[in-house]
Amino acid sequence: MSGGILVQLPGILMVLALLIKAPSMRRDWDQPLNRTACALLVLGAPINFLASPPTISAVNRFTGVVNFSAPLVFCLATLFSGACVVLVLQWRGGPPAAVRRATRRTIAVFGAATIAIIALFVIGDAPVERLRDLDTYYATTPWIREMIVCFLVAHTVGTAALTWLCGKWLWRTDRSLRPLRSGLALIVLGGSLDLSYLAAKWASVAARWAGRDWVYLSTDVAPPLAAAAGVMVGAGFIVPLAGGSEAWRDFSQYRRLRPLWKALRHFASRNVTTVPLTWWSPVGIRLIHRESVIDDGLLALAGWFDPEVRTQAYGAARRQGLDEPAASVVADAAMLAAACRLRAAADRAGDGAPRAGARRKDSVPHRLDAQPLAALAREFRASPIVAAARRGAPATG
Repeated sequence: MSGGILVQLPGILMVLALLIKAPSMRRDWDQPLNRTACALLVLGAPINFLASPPTISAVNRFTGVVNFSAPLVFCLATLFSGACVVLVLQWRGGPPAAVRRATRRTIAVFGAATIAIIALFVIGDAPVERLRDLDTYYATTPWIREMIVCFLVAHTVGTAALTWLCGKWLWRTDRSLRPLRSGLALIVLGGSLDLSYLAAKWASVAARWAGRDWVYLSTDVAPPLAAAAGVMVGAGFIVPLAGGSEAWRDFSQYRRLRPLWKALRHFASRNVTTVPLTWWSPVGIRLIHRESVIDDGLLALAGWFDPEVRTQAYGAARRQGLDEPAASVVADAAMLAAACRLRAAADRAGDGAPRAGARRKDSVPHRLDAQPLAALAREFRASPIVAAARRGAPATG
């Protein structure tokens, strides 16, 4: 493969995934899924680095064996393909006995292929160093030819199985599990690209057997496909790991609450001390700070909430076809938007007292609960009914 950041990006993603997963791996090392994930990331991280021509040359010189990098990269890629299939089998779950049988069969098949690659290289003869076209150059050399075919077969079987399993799982996965569905979709896309890479490799080798010269498929077409496939597959394994992590959930909530925080921070009481922030403050602390500012702003605006605005907005939302819970959130957001407008106008006029006719409600739905706050923020930003209340226009629907 050619050098460049795209070539090294899959390895970087694997290292990033390993860092994300490290705490849970250390805590739950007895779980087979964690051990498999660790093995996959450790195997996958160095493959693209070791497959680059400068590294191939350096490894060959260091070991003193011409083309030593070939079986090294082939074995790592074969083991990585097997680890991918095992991870998906354990990730998907099912009857424990069936998962164990499928795992043992997968390990046996890919382990045998790895041993065969090493044995065929040892008994074969590859005296000329090839940095980019070893598979086509030695496609007709006894034993080395078999080594190349063994690698391509194992890689094709592994990629096809991974793509099929993830595609089947993606089709059945609940749409609410967004991180998992996104990861599976990326893996399916990466698997499809990897199958294209393998098609180019197979075509170049088969052309060599037929006496034709299609080496460009191996040296020019296949490497970019392999690099893109590595990026997609690496990202596919990262997204569910990061998306299901506490830090990612905190960051998602922090980002969703921005519209409310931006609107309410000016009304938050100056007498309430919030958590001090520094630029290195973790996202969990930032989320607590943002929620505190929002809660304080809601309390400051409680005297400006107009029930009539809420009633009109609720009716408009229902007329638009929203169900009762969704219409209730829109109505609360509209009442809050109107309160922001009235309080801001009063502040500009130098009058901080509640407007005549606006009365404080005993309770404001969705005011303090964290998850409804996200829904409130979404409607506060996007609902046309809320936009009308913000302008002081009557709600329509």
